[in-house]
Amino acid sequence: MFTKLKTPLIYLILIASLGFAIFHFFLNKQEVKNGQQQSTAPLFAASFPNEHGENKPLNAYQGKIVVLNFWATWCEPCREEMPELSALHEAYANKNVVVLGIAIDDVNAINEFTKQTQVKYPLFAADMAGMELASNLGNNKGVLPYTVIIKADGTVHKTYFGRISKDLLEKSLLPLL
Repeated sequence: MFTKLKTPLIYLILIASLGFAIFHFFLNKQEVKNGQQQSTAPLFAASFPNEHGENKPLNAYQGKIVVLNFWATWCEPCREEMPELSALHEAYANKNVVVLGIAIDDVNAINEFTKQTQVKYPLFAADMAGMELASNLGNNKGVLPYTVIIKADGTVHKTYFGRISKDLLEKSLLPLL
């Protein structure tokens, strides 16, 4: 009887061990990568042109709580969330919070976009360098929009793949205020 149970038992132990190994070596590291371990140093060392082509250093935003939104003019969910990001930027401006938009576009595309759509927060044209920054900040899927909340001390607090809402961001910001 033990011989009949021996083979399924071995398979069960093997599957459980494999599952544990996958979790420990792959999924568990993913949580660390998407947590507070990313460095914001490359972000604050960068300079990008705004929608008018004026090159602006991002280190001007160090020491603030930053809601960093990676987007593109051709991305429909990105455009849909912009009014809520604008409202958040205005509502929290006096609380050391700033919303920044890093576009995976060139200056001309952003300039044309802002002629038709009012945005109340700073926008920067980063082109493909923006995707590298997003990747360094946890966007391992290459998804847009991608939003990162950075604490005033420069560490990553939370990251969001896809479209976000003002309510969701406010819930994330409250513990930081």
